[in-house]
Amino acid sequence: MRRRWQMLIPVPLLGVAVALIIWHGPNWKLVRDAFSAVTWEWVAAAIGLNLLSVLARAFAWDTAIRQSIARPHPRFPLVFSAFSVGLFANAVLPGRVGELARVAVLRRRLSGRKGATATLVGSVFAHRMFDVFPAVALVIWVLLAAKIPRWALTSIALVVVIGLLLFLTTVILARRQGRESQEAGRVRSLLVRARQGLAIMRSPVAAGTAASFQFGGWICQLFAVWAAMEAFGIHLPIAAAGLVLVLMNVATIFPLWPGNFGLVQIAIAFPLVNYGVEYAHGVAFGIGLQAIEASVGVGVGLVFLAREGLSYATLRDIDDTPRDGSGDTLEEEPVDDRARVAG
Repeated sequence: MRRRWQMLIPVPLLGVAVALIIWHGPNWKLVRDAFSAVTWEWVAAAIGLNLLSVLARAFAWDTAIRQSIARPHPRFPLVFSAFSVGLFANAVLPGRVGELARVAVLRRRLSGRKGATATLVGSVFAHRMFDVFPAVALVIWVLLAAKIPRWALTSIALVVVIGLLLFLTTVILARRQGRESQEAGRVRSLLVRARQGLAIMRSPVAAGTAASFQFGGWICQLFAVWAAMEAFGIHLPIAAAGLVLVLMNVATIFPLWPGNFGLVQIAIAFPLVNYGVEYAHGVAFGIGLQAIEASVGVGVGLVFLAREGLSYATLRDIDDTPRDGSGDTLEEEPVDDRARVAG
């Protein structure tokens, strides 16, 4: 009963968002007209580029996992399956539920790995930290090449600073874990298990590999945004697509309701006005862009949700117990040598 009430919390927030869109919304006839002129070949291109982005990001997480847990490592198809279920959860549920969902799905496949849940959570955190550098590079480029509204500068700067601080904290925790492992010899606490998931931060080659995959994912997403702009007849430089990508990520960093629908469209449409794009046209593009991205997350996620034998109902309170029924305790577990040595 308590979980059901928790699931209802975003409903009034979503109602407020819908009311704001209707009350302060654009000319909906113009929005409808914008959809009638969509070029579907460009929509297909945007969907394909988003799929490539998802694949690249899944490879980045797989790299982090391989540095964190002992052999045998989970095969990439299992990692991609869990990652896709996480995308689905983030698309249809409020909050960052997807990050925990992908851990829970993969944990079910790691039978006999005691303490693996905390380690996988650490690997997810490390994986997300590799978003910092492409995000910072994108922001710097957008600042130099795009027309950024004054109201957006503060939000962008705040997100960048928080991201850099979190990245530095992750590196410090990862190196501290290496020293503790050498002194204690065995990992015995939940905190140390989670830090073990940050082991990739102590391996320059692996960290560079994961960062490269994340950069590739961001580049694919950037061109997906540009392709979506072309689909809606918005013919602007790639820098404008970069601005849209930055503001879209800022608008969804704290998802109060699924996708922060409404807020995303406003964050996209207002900056495009500076490029001569009508507000209604920008809102239509924002709706289409979010639908394109959601179609990838929901579509691929549903396929792998079914593959895992799960449903939407079970996703909300997914059990991370392995299939063989063994518990996930903090008992001793073999530690990969790469997770023992700092540097």
